[in-house]
Amino acid sequence: MDETHQPLPEVQKSLVSRTLTEWKTLAILGGPILIAQLAQMANGVIDTVMAGHSSAKDLAAVGIGSSLWMPLFLFFMGILSALQPIISGYNGARTLHKIMPSTWQGVYIAAAGAVVMVLLLTNIHPVLSLLRMEPNTATITQGYLSAFAWGIPAMLLMNALRGLTDGLGHTRVIMMFSLLSTLFNLPLNYIFIYGKLGLPAMGGIGCGWATSLSNSIAAIALLVYLHRSRTFRQFQLLAEWVKPNLAGIYYILQLGIPIGFTIFVESSMFAVIALFLAPLGPVTVAGHQIALNVVSLLFMLPLSIGLALTLRVSFLVGANAPDTARLISRSSLLLASAIALIYATLLFVFSGKIAALYTADPGVRAVTVRLLSFAAMFQIADVIQVTCISALRGYKDTRIPMLIMLFSFWVVGLPLGYVLTFTNVAGPALGAAGFWVGLTAGLISASLSLGWRLFRYQPQQIATS
Repeated sequence: MDETHQPLPEVQKSLVSRTLTEWKTLAILGGPILIAQLAQMANGVIDTVMAGHSSAKDLAAVGIGSSLWMPLFLFFMGILSALQPIISGYNGARTLHKIMPSTWQGVYIAAAGAVVMVLLLTNIHPVLSLLRMEPNTATITQGYLSAFAWGIPAMLLMNALRGLTDGLGHTRVIMMFSLLSTLFNLPLNYIFIYGKLGLPAMGGIGCGWATSLSNSIAAIALLVYLHRSRTFRQFQLLAEWVKPNLAGIYYILQLGIPIGFTIFVESSMFAVIALFLAPLGPVTVAGHQIALNVVSLLFMLPLSIGLALTLRVSFLVGANAPDTARLISRSSLLLASAIALIYATLLFVFSGKIAALYTADPGVRAVTVRLLSFAAMFQIADVIQVTCISALRGYKDTRIPMLIMLFSFWVVGLPLGYVLTFTNVAGPALGAAGFWVGLTAGLISASLSLGWRLFRYQPQQIATS
């Protein structure tokens, strides 16, 4: 078995040497994950920019359509992400015969998720009616989602197969095919949105077709690669077909549903905050969205380290190396905190220049600069919570962390943010900054609770559970 990406620990080395070796392994695993995450973000940027150049209605339709499919996709993506620590654990334990059965159960879950998403998104008109959208924009939104739905099976299939590739430590595979999807998305958007090569101009609807095709091409190419690759040929994805197994599916869902729900809770909270801020006017909303975009972009690095940490911890638990699993879990907090301090410094020092990159409006710039100062303050709490929850997922501990995140965001962060934004209970209303203070409080609550859980649990206890 290839140990280039997931080497067994060398316990005879010094503590410092072992720590640096584990950090190097995280970098090898996490680097491609970071590029894949950025490629997926680039797809959204490409869609937004190119739809915006078509018309304001097309831009609005694609934006609304994306806000409707994204939470559903994130939920099912979270469920399927349970495959990564499961397969990584089997890899560490060298129980390779369990890998393909688990992969196939993930494929069945992806197929079921695809059916649910397609049915919901192709019959979304009641939701659009409730939003009281302008009729033409609503028509474009429904057309965009109907076209986009054709690519949903490919998207979820790639996420199921990511459990296999990432679980075996080959994170570059999904990186390559994410980049392939992005490379196809740009020209296909141009062809379908603006009507090239003899096709009619479809505007925002063309965005949906372009995304579907690019995802389908990437998924088919991934299947071909897995079938022909020397590395994955031994697993014989198609030849080692496995029937649906309720116990196997239940095991994945037991771990994955809390992850999917946690991601859904986070993403929905930011959507709710945007809705609450709408009465404060477009300048405030614009400044909030810019600050949120900056923070989301910066978050890609600690998130990628966290995803790599999940893979590494689950591998070490499977390999019966609990001491090294504990070492990498705790030392990663130092690494993540160092990144957070750099981020905080950059946000404090360059907030004005960052805002200027996004807008020339002085009012929007002022709001953005103020909010970025609050964003700088919650960086440490943010990276600590994602590092802790990632390590816990490596130990296959997902239910309690889900409850911690739910409490921190929806019981602490959002209510406090609302009070500070709109009321004078704790002093003069802070406006949009109130929600960022609430976010900070929620993240501090999450980081402390998750950190306590991570340090309280011993790897030996979780490994045998």
